[in-house]
Amino acid sequence: MAGKAVSIARVFTRATQGIEAPQVSVEVCLAGGLPGFAVVGLPQAGVREARDRVRSAILASGYSFPKATKITVNLAPADLPKYGARYDLAIAIGILVADGQISERAVAGREFYGELTLNGDLREVTGILPAVLGCRDEGREAVIPLDNAEEAAALTVQQCVAAISLRDVFEHLTSPPPLPYIKPSTAKPQLTPHGDIADVIGQEQAKRALLLAASGGHHILFVGPPGTGKTMLAQRLLGLLPPLDERDGLDVAAIRSVSGTLRSAHWQQRILRAPHHSCSAAALVGGGLSIPIINANFSQ
Repeated sequence: MAGKAVSIARVFTRATQGIEAPQVSVEVCLAGGLPGFAVVGLPQAGVREARDRVRSAILASGYSFPKATKITVNLAPADLPKYGARYDLAIAIGILVADGQISERAVAGREFYGELTLNGDLREVTGILPAVLGCRDEGREAVIPLDNAEEAAALTVQQCVAAISLRDVFEHLTSPPPLPYIKPSTAKPQLTPHGDIADVIGQEQAKRALLLAASGGHHILFVGPPGTGKTMLAQRLLGLLPPLDERDGLDVAAIRSVSGTLRSAHWQQRILRAPHHSCSAAALVGGGLSIPIINANFSQ
């Protein structure tokens, strides 16, 4: 074949789809032809803008960016929508691997997450917890921004390293010593008090129903006009229930992670959703072009 030989590299990352984190293969192809940088695979506008962030971050970090080269980045599977800047680090690493600056062996068994600034620093992204869970299940190491380290530390079993910049990741992959694994957090969750059922005056029948529902794991339905104490009683129900175990807590934490509201101090905290009584069904479940789960508003 005439012209420059084709060089292809592949690194792994994960998308966000609700509270799931499906795997995404970032395939980078360097080939001859007219210089260009194209990102394909159903990318949203924020993903397409990675072209400028990645180029600037690689150059600012002191590494060479392929010149006079047609760069094609494919985010597979192509039928899965890609949102946000979480793919920046994976794209940058894929380019460096395809250009021969990082070996293919160094990225095998690893996944990469993070938004790049123009000077090569890493910014935190949402949805890290579901991604790290999926990465752990695949037996891979997750490379994440340092600002997401506290979130990943909620997992007792994980293989995560946290980096400040693209240069940190490059050195982690090319020269010893590697970045240390994030240590699981030993701090006990600080549970927010929701009020004591003993503070409720009257409402004996409702309090009895709360005790039965909490002890037997039953559903409970409060019916009545505004101002009769339904929300107040529901808040006391949280105080009757024990903290979430790790499995259920991680499910709730995954929702918080995707919505960007997760804090390690309360990842086992039970949640009370208290929409206004005049809220419509459409407003309750979300709609439009936004992702409803990302726009979730949690009341505690």
